[in-house]
Amino acid sequence: MPASTNTLLTALLNSSSEHLLVTAEDHRIREAGSCFLRFVGEEREALLGRPCYEFLLLEGGAAMEQALAAEGSWQGQLLLRDRYRNTVLHTVTLHSVVLAGEPCRLWIMRPVDSPVEVAERRPQYDLLTGLPSRVLFMDRAEQAMLNSRRHRQSVAFLSLGIDGFSRINDGLGHEFGDHVLKETGQRLKGALRNSDSIARMGGDQFDCVVVMTSPDDGVVVTEKLLRALKQPFRLNGQDLTLTASIGISVFPADGDSADILIKQAESAMRHCKHTGGDSYQFFSSEMNERARRRIDLENALRQAIEQQQFLLYYQPKVDVRSGAIVGAEALIRWQHPERGMVQPGEFIPVAEESGLIGPIGAWVMREACRQNRTWLKGGLGAVCVSVNMAAPQFRERDIVAQVAAILAESGLPAKLLELEITEGLLIGDLDAIEEKLHGFRRLGLKIAIDDFGTGYSSLSYLSRFPITTLKIDRAFIHDLENNRSTAEIARAIIGLSRGLDLEVVAEGAETAEHIQFLTEQGCGTVQGFFYSRPLPAAEFEVMLRRGTVR
Repeated sequence: MPASTNTLLTALLNSSSEHLLVTAEDHRIREAGSCFLRFVGEEREALLGRPCYEFLLLEGGAAMEQALAAEGSWQGQLLLRDRYRNTVLHTVTLHSVVLAGEPCRLWIMRPVDSPVEVAERRPQYDLLTGLPSRVLFMDRAEQAMLNSRRHRQSVAFLSLGIDGFSRINDGLGHEFGDHVLKETGQRLKGALRNSDSIARMGGDQFDCVVVMTSPDDGVVVTEKLLRALKQPFRLNGQDLTLTASIGISVFPADGDSADILIKQAESAMRHCKHTGGDSYQFFSSEMNERARRRIDLENALRQAIEQQQFLLYYQPKVDVRSGAIVGAEALIRWQHPERGMVQPGEFIPVAEESGLIGPIGAWVMREACRQNRTWLKGGLGAVCVSVNMAAPQFRERDIVAQVAAILAESGLPAKLLELEITEGLLIGDLDAIEEKLHGFRRLGLKIAIDDFGTGYSSLSYLSRFPITTLKIDRAFIHDLENNRSTAEIARAIIGLSRGLDLEVVAEGAETAEHIQFLTEQGCGTVQGFFYSRPLPAAEFEVMLRRGTVR
C-alpha cells in the first residue's frame, strides 16, 4: 500500500470514535481502528489475518453479499462481541473499497444498546441452527463447573471451527454455507451425550461443554465430533466433505473461569487450523508460545514485503533427449536479515492465512516476468517461466487484469509465462473459474495443473477448462522403481496427457532410473534434482547461456 494511502488509513482508523474494521473479501482482518481494538480487547498484531466472524455474528450473509455485489454497500444491524464476551447490537455500514489494488471491505459500526440491554433481549437459541445461544451456553457451562466441583470431576471445553468455511461461502454461496451450518449443528448435537452442552458461538464456531466421568472422555467425544462431519453435505445436487479443527481446555487444570476456558479452547482451535486442521489440540503454554512465534513471523513477512527481502530461484525444465533447457519454474525464497534463508514451506502457509499471499504472489510474477524479459533481450533464448498461483490470489476478482498489467509492464511475450495452479483450486463456482482461466488463455498464457493426481478427484475439468500442461507430482516419481502402483499412475498420467494433446512435465526426478522410465513412457520434459536444484538467477543464467544442464 502506498505510504500516503497507508498514513491516511491509519489516521482515519485511529481518530474515529466509531468501531472501524477493514477486511479482505474472505472476511480476514486487514486493519482495525483503535476504538474497535479497545472494544474487543485485542492487540492489533494478534488480530490481523483472523476471520472477522470471531467478533461479528454474520447472520443473513446472503443478503449482505447480494447488496455488496449490486450496490457496493450494505446497511443493517449485527451483534459485535466485546472484550467481556457480551454481544452488543451495532448499526453497521459496510462498503466495498479497493486498497493498494486489492478489493477490501470497510466496516463502520456504532453501538445501539448497552451489553445488559442486549443480553436481556437476546433469544436463548440461535436463530439459524436452533442450538443454545451464547447466553444460555454460558449458564450451562457454569452449572457444569459447579457440579464437577462437588463430585471432583473435570469438565472439557471444546471449540470447533469448520476448516476453510469462508471458501465454502465464496465458492458455493451463502445458501450452501447456511445449510452447512444448520446440518453441522444437528450432527454435532447428535454426537454428544445428554450430559453435554453445545452452542453456536457465531460464524462457523461451535462450542461444547463435556462433563468428564473418565480421563479419556474429552478425546472420545472430540473424535466423535470430527467423525460426524465426515459424511458429505448435499444441497441442490452438490456434495461437499468437510473437516474441522477442535481446541480443548480442561477445568480445573487450565483455569477456573468459563470465559478464560473458552478463550483457551478457541486459541487451541486456531492453532490447530494453522497446523493443517482436521484434528484437535489441547491448550498449553507451549502452544501459546508457538502462537506467539507465528504472530512474529507474520509481522516479519509484512516487513519483508516492504523491504523487498524476497528472492527468486529458478529450477530448469529439461528435454530428456537433448538435455536442452526448455523452461523453468520460479520459486520464491525469503532472505531474512537475521534468520537467513527461510524456506517457503515455513512462510507460505502463514502468508495465505494472513492475506499476504496476494502481494507476495504479485511480486513473484512481476519479478519472474522482468527477469525473463532481461534474459530474452540479452539473447539467451526464449524459455517459458512458470509461477505458482495460490488459491487466494486466483480468487481475486480482477486477477486477469492484474496479470495483463504485469505482462504489459515487463514487455514479456505472454507465451513465455505459465501459471501453475493446483487441482483444489478448481473447486467452487465453476463458471467463474472457467471465465478466469479462459481470460488467462486469451492473454496467451499457458496453464499447468501442479501436483496432478493428488487433489481434486474428478477429471471432468480437463475437458471443460483450457488446461495446457499436466505436472506429474513428485510422489509418483520418487518411488517408482520399488512401487508398482506409483509407476502405473505415472504411466497413466503420461498416456492421458498424450491422449488429450496436453504437455506433460514430471517433477521430482532424482535418479537415472527415473529418467529412463520417463523417457520410455514418452514424457519428454523433466524437472528435478537429477538435472539441477533451484538456482539463484545469476547461476541459472550461466546454465541458460550454455543452453543445456550439462
